[in-house]
Amino acid sequence: EVQLVESGGGLLQAGGSLRLSCAASGFVFADYAIGWFRQAPGKERERVSCISSSDGSTYYADSVKGRFTISSDSAKNTVYLQMNSLKPDDTALYYCARGTVCTGPYNFWGQGTQVTVSS
Repeated sequence: EVQLVESGGGLLQAGGSLRLSCAASGFVFADYAIGWFRQAPGKERERVSCISSSDGSTYYADSVKGRFTISSDSAKNTVYLQMNSLKPDDTALYYCARGTVCTGPYNFWGQGTQVTVSS
């Protein structure tokens, strides 16, 4: 059974840091890309970052470049999103998803973890 389980969300003040984790199981980790997405109430879902498990190439949305870092631990089948200098605009439900490549399509999604940043 394919599973993606996110963790690490929370409530914090602006300027703080969080590390999100996406634990994957049920498929060959190296065959896919893992992306992080977020959706805030009333806003469209945004692709925040992505990492290709095969070659380690990464993608970042302009809104998070320089603040977020994505990494992958193939031994643990886990992808991390280190988020620094958080802003209230980063408040959203964060999801990880499995894609064939970073540009998609994404065919399996986790349940999400909430990140709330107060000013």
